[in-house]
Amino acid sequence: MIDWNKIDTVLLDMDGTLLDLNFDNHFWKEFVPLKFAEKQGIAIVEAKQLLEPRFKSMEGRLEWYCLDYWSEALELNIAGLKAEIAGLIAVLPHVVEFLEKVHQSPRKVLLVTNAHKDSLGLKMEKTCLHRFFDDIISSHTLGFPKEHAEFWHLLQRLQPFEKHNTLLIDDSLAVLNSARQFGIEHLISVSRPDTQLPKKEIIDFPAIEDFRELMAGL
Repeated sequence: MIDWNKIDTVLLDMDGTLLDLNFDNHFWKEFVPLKFAEKQGIAIVEAKQLLEPRFKSMEGRLEWYCLDYWSEALELNIAGLKAEIAGLIAVLPHVVEFLEKVHQSPRKVLLVTNAHKDSLGLKMEKTCLHRFFDDIISSHTLGFPKEHAEFWHLLQRLQPFEKHNTLLIDDSLAVLNSARQFGIEHLISVSRPDTQLPKKEIIDFPAIEDFRELMAGL
């Protein structure tokens, strides 16, 4: 799937790519509505009906990924709630083996994530994956989400890379489309970001179900 001789820089997403998206899906779809319902004194079904359109309206914007924004908007300690169920944070199958191999190679390996610093810190503390990266860049530092073209311009300024020698692996099709428009040549999607859900049908990008599919020739 990848000719590793052509790759100098590897950009890796976190949630749904390296980490099981089940944690985030459960957190936003079940745990936050539960806590919101308790605080408001309403049924969880009503809480979900109130929250779903609010969440939907922020998708693709930096605020969607900002724990401070949602803490204020919902009057809940979102970072604290994430810590409460941190036991659900899990690394996807064969990710560590892949990271060990790519880290030992001469390539630059960067974690590029939309995750807020509090979420990022919690997940790195739980998984210890930070040791595999030359740098970790959050979109909150750059001021634009990865869905926005400006993110890639700022990333390239911060960590210079050649578009034709760079590989991005991400589970978000919106992010992959943004990276494609910027000119990153090698793009791979993840077809099973949440291990509790069925594999997704991906047609616009090459897709992997787990990282063993990329380890040949690395």
